[in-house]
Amino acid sequence: MAGVYAGFVSSPIGKKLATQLGLPRPVRLRRYAADAPLVDGPVLVAGLGSAPIAARVRDLLKAQDVDVVGEVAQGTKLGAVVVDLTEAATPADLEVLRSTVAPTLRSLRPSARVVVVGRDPRDADGFAQSAVRRSLEGITRSIGKELRAGATANLVLVRDGADGGVDSTVRFLLSGRSAYVDGQVIRVGEGTPAEPADWAEPLAGKVAVVTGAARGIGASIAEVLARDGATVVCVDVPSAGEALARTANKVGGTALQLDVTAADAGRRILEHAQSRHGGLDIVVHNAGITRDKLLANMDDSRWASVLSVNLESILRMNETLLGDNGIRDGGHVVLVSSIAGIAGNRGQTNYAASKAGVIGLVDAMSTDERLRKRGITVNAVAPGFIETEMTAKVPFATREVGRLLNSLSQGGLPIDVAETIAYFGQDASAAVNGNVVRVCGQSLLGA
Repeated sequence: MAGVYAGFVSSPIGKKLATQLGLPRPVRLRRYAADAPLVDGPVLVAGLGSAPIAARVRDLLKAQDVDVVGEVAQGTKLGAVVVDLTEAATPADLEVLRSTVAPTLRSLRPSARVVVVGRDPRDADGFAQSAVRRSLEGITRSIGKELRAGATANLVLVRDGADGGVDSTVRFLLSGRSAYVDGQVIRVGEGTPAEPADWAEPLAGKVAVVTGAARGIGASIAEVLARDGATVVCVDVPSAGEALARTANKVGGTALQLDVTAADAGRRILEHAQSRHGGLDIVVHNAGITRDKLLANMDDSRWASVLSVNLESILRMNETLLGDNGIRDGGHVVLVSSIAGIAGNRGQTNYAASKAGVIGLVDAMSTDERLRKRGITVNAVAPGFIETEMTAKVPFATREVGRLLNSLSQGGLPIDVAETIAYFGQDASAAVNGNVVRVCGQSLLGA
C-alpha cells in the first residue's frame, strides 16, 4: 500500500483514531501467488432452486481441494461466498440472496470474495424476470460497498445455454488475480472454452503482442502474460528502446521498436510475430498518452495527438491484425480504456474521448459477425487509480483523494490491470466477450 493516509492509519495511534472515528483502513490485498490456494478458506456455495451454476462451482472447487460448505458453522471464517440466482424470476426470489449473504458478512476473512451469479436480463421472459435480473447488479455493488478488509463482491451474468463457459470467470473472481476488481458485472455468453492443461500456465503456447510495453502498466502486462506461459512481443516507441529491451529480456520475449501511429505499424507487428514466433494469438492495445488541458485552453495539437495514439492507431492496426492472415482463429483482443472514458475527467476531454471510443470499439467488434465466426473475443479493462510513475506526479492532495475514493480505500497496482487482461486472454475465457471491466476497487466515480 502507498500513501500518507494509509501509513498513518496503519500506525498505533492512527489505528485507534480510525476505529474511533469510523475512518476507512486500507489493508494489504490478497494477490495471486503460484503457491497460494485458489481461495483462502472454505467457500459457502448456495442458490435458488436447482442452482445449476452452484453445482458446477462445487465441482470446480472440490477439484482444487477447496473446502465447500452449505452453511456457516459458528466460528468459521469464510474465504468466499457464491450464490446462484440463475433461476430468480420474481422479486420474492431475491430473499434467497439476502438470507444467504447477510449472515456471512461478519464471518468473512480478509480479502474474501462474494460472487453472485445470475442470468442476463436480455434473455428474460417478461418484465418481472428482467427487473429481478437487473436487481442483482444493484445488490452486488451495494454489498461491495459494505465489505471491509479487502473483500470484494462481483456479479456474473450467464446467458441461457452458456453455463459451460463460467469456469474461468469464477476462478478469476475467487482468486487473488481479481484483487482490485470490485462491484463489476462480467457477462458470459456463447463460445467454446478450452481448459488449459495447467491452470498455472493458462497461456502456454500462445503468442501475445503488448503495445506500450516499455514501462508501467504495459511492462506489467508483458510480465503477467509471460508468467502465464505466453511468448510476448513487446512494442513501444524508439525513444523508449532501452526500457523496452529490459522488459523484453525480463519476460523472455522480443522487442519491437515502432510508433503505433505509423501507417505500417500493424503490418510490422504482424510480420514480427509471424516470422519470429510463428503466429499471433493475443493482441493487447495498451499504448496511450495524455496531454491534459482544460477544454477552453485545449489546442488542436494536444487534441489530435491523444486521439491519434489512443484510438485512431488501434483502428488502423486492427485492419491488418484482424485480417484473414492476422491473429489466429480463437484469438483474443484486449483494449485498455480508462475510468475517464466512463465518468469523464476535468481537463481530460481529449483523453476521455479516446477512452470512451475504445469502449465503443469493444461494443462493435464483439458483435461483429466475421470476428464471432472466427471465435475472436474482444474485451477491455478500464483502470481507475493505479500506482504508476504518472500518478506519482499528481499533486499530493489529489493523489491521496484518488487513492481513497473507492471501496478498497487504496490505489491499485499495475499487476491488477495485467491480471484482468491475462484472464481475458485465456482460451478458457472464450465465452467472455464484449465486457469492459473496471479495475478500480469500485471507484466512487462513474457508473
